[in-house]
Parts: sequence; C-alpha cells; structure tokens
Amino acid sequence: MKHLLKLADLTGKDIDNILNLADQLKYERKNGIPHQVLKGQTLGMIFTKSSTRTRVSFETGIYQLGGQGLFLSSADLQIGRGEPIKDTARVLGRYLDGIMIRTFKQSDVEDLAKYSGIPVINGLTDYCHPCQVLADLMTIREIKGSLKGLKICFIGDGNNMANSLIAGAVRCGMKISIACPSNHRPDEALVKEGFDSGLLTLTESPLEAAEKADVVYTDVWASMGQEKEAAERAKDFKGYQVNDELMSKAKSGAIVLHCLPAHRGEEITDEVMEKHAAEIFEEAENRLHAQKAVMVTLMKK
Repeated sequence: MKHLLKLADLTGKDIDNILNLADQLKYERKNGIPHQVLKGQTLGMIFTKSSTRTRVSFETGIYQLGGQGLFLSSADLQIGRGEPIKDTARVLGRYLDGIMIRTFKQSDVEDLAKYSGIPVINGLTDYCHPCQVLADLMTIREIKGSLKGLKICFIGDGNNMANSLIAGAVRCGMKISIACPSNHRPDEALVKEGFDSGLLTLTESPLEAAEKADVVYTDVWASMGQEKEAAERAKDFKGYQVNDELMSKAKSGAIVLHCLPAHRGEEITDEVMEKHAAEIFEEAENRLHAQKAVMVTLMKK
C-alpha cells in the first residue's frame, strides 16, 4: 500500500490492518501513551476545498505523531495560477514526506501520486471520500463489535460518500442498501461491483432501504461546489430524510452516522441528530485516529 487514493484500491485485509492500528493509536492517545513514530516528517496538506474536520484532524494527527503539517491552500500554491499538477508534484515530492489533498477532481489526486514519488492521501474528491469511510467503519466496529454481516443503508445523493461506502462495505462483507433518486445514482462501476458481490441493493425508496438496517447513514443534499443546484436538489431529495418514521424501519438499536456538516431539518431531523449525537460525534473524532493510522501505514520509515 503506497497511497490512499480510493478505497476500491484496498483489500479487506488492508482495511482491517488500518482499523486495528487506528484502535491502537486511539487507545494510546486516550491513555497518554506517546506515539511519535513520524518524528521529523512533514505532511503537506493541499486544500482547494475548505474543511473543518479534514484540516483539524490531519494537522493535529501529524503533530501527535511527532511530525509537522503544512497547510497549503490553492491560493498559496502555483497550481492556483495554472502550474500543472505534475510539476507541483515533482517539487513537493522533494520537500515533503507525504501529501494529503482535498480537492474536486480525482485525476488531480492520481497525478500527485504518479509524479510526486511520496505517499499521497485523498482527503476528499468529488468521486470518493476514503478517509471518512475508514472512520465510519472504525466507529461501526467499535459499537457493533464487528462489520461482516451487518447491514448499512445510505439515504440521499449517490455522491462521493455513497461511492466510498459501497467500496468499503463490499470489502468488509457488509450488506449495503442505497436509496437515491434515479438521476443521482452512485458511480456505475462501483454499482456493478456491488451488484456482482450480492451485497448491494439500490432503490428509490428510503423506507425500503432502511428495512432491518444496523446502520443508517446520510449526507447533505448539496455538497460543496453544488450550491447553485441547492434549490433543484431540495426538490429531487424531498422525502429522503432520516427521521423517526425511517428509523422505525431499521433494527432496534440501529446507529445513525453522518459525515458532517449536517443540515438539520433537511437530510436529517434535529430530533434524530440529537438522539444519535454520541455515535455521530464519535465518528467525527475517529477521523483523527483513522487518518493517523493511514499516515503511519504510508509514511513510517
């Protein structure tokens, strides 16, 4: 494992190893046991999409591992003025020990990995969000004890979250049902993989998707960069809400996850959000631990 570009590149064993290491690092952090295994290393963090959780968790994580994080917005780099990604990559690869990038195009992440010569971590693209789903899987396993055989349902847009959840669920032996409008389906190659595995169900009915689910997951209807589509998307996703009625279809004791930020009253009600705040914000915390595990896996000399 040289990079984390998308979950579809990993095996179930790769994911299991990352989650086991994340559990260990979380335990050590909670018990004051230092783990500065990346001492003296520098992570460059490129942001062309702003963030709360991604920036704070990566910057804090590399610090706790003994290294340094450099925040690099597109305004700080020559790529903001038209320098090709491959040229930027060749330069950064000579300065840094690893790169995390949060951006729009998946191809930018792939080019960084191709030309930099150092580990590259996908902090989010329009195609996928692997770091988030590693934290999600970590949280589910903490609460439920295991992953294989559980059912997770995703309600809403077939976006980067849906894509990565399909890839993660299939590799961990989880059933996954996705409820989305027909014009907002996930990536077709991942849908085919999910269908071929026998683990994916795709429907336009949120209530059908939630039937006997162990985990209920949702995301905003309009992601970053889709603000101009917000009104149209509100119409498309009317009824695709995690509320008490939908939760009544899930198993007793089902947990709710959200990658945040949440638009309460849209994709999830305030009542459900507050009822399941403990697991949702544990999930947010686990971004830190899962990403530290990724950095150690990729960057440890």
